[in-house]
Amino acid sequence: MRTQLIVPAMAALTAVLTLTACGTETGSGKGAGDGSGDSVQPAAPLTGVRWTVESVTVDGKKTAAPAGAHVEFEKGRAEGNYGCNHFGADAKIEGDTITVGQAQMTEMGCAKDVQGFESALSKALSGELEAKVSGASGEAGKSARSLVLTTADGDSVALAAQPPAPLVGTKWTVTSLLKGEVASSLPAGTENKAHLVIGKDGSVRGNLGCNTFRGEAKVSGSTITFGRLSTTRMMCTGTSAMVERSVTEALTGKVTYELNHRSLSLTAESGRGLSATAG
Repeated sequence: MRTQLIVPAMAALTAVLTLTACGTETGSGKGAGDGSGDSVQPAAPLTGVRWTVESVTVDGKKTAAPAGAHVEFEKGRAEGNYGCNHFGADAKIEGDTITVGQAQMTEMGCAKDVQGFESALSKALSGELEAKVSGASGEAGKSARSLVLTTADGDSVALAAQPPAPLVGTKWTVTSLLKGEVASSLPAGTENKAHLVIGKDGSVRGNLGCNTFRGEAKVSGSTITFGRLSTTRMMCTGTSAMVERSVTEALTGKVTYELNHRSLSLTAESGRGLSATAG
């Protein structure tokens, strides 16, 4: 298990990057002729959309993206997440060409496979790129649209427009565990198991990493108060038991939540918590 060390200056760097702080999309994008100087044809707007990275192909090698990798183009900027670290760069859009400048990024320590993906994505998502959008456009068709960015060398990034996920009714899959300012990747073999779903009736259900659970969850403002959880009684050992203990602590009592498009973080009063993504 690798530890993601969130440097103390992260908040200041994030402010410099002016990363989006809310989990909503801001319209269907600008059309040509709006005077913004960073728009494309009305049939294929790129701005005002959260583009989820699906894969990157560099030197002929295609790599699937980790959960959370995304990019947004807005007001002469490209901002998002490489899969672990946040980034921001100047970006100029002219017709079907996007020119992305040198990126600034946070300095979290990431799992080795994610580090490799981040290197590939940062290489492909720079310089002059040809942009091709396909699928339906407009508010109702955002989730059906795809975008491919291709470099002059033939490297490419495949992306898809996805709507924000609501807190209630979404399956939130745990991707990392939090302890204060440190985020730890899930141990190998425990990925994609722990998850939770908050119901409209005030219930919560899911998997702690080994045992399934049910309970109550009351949402109020920026907090969620979890009642006592009822769980199955499977014998859990090793890393599965460690994940279960951590997730249980993150779902105990009154916790603070932050929803950012398709990402959710929960932090208990003890400072322990979790990060999760929709799906």
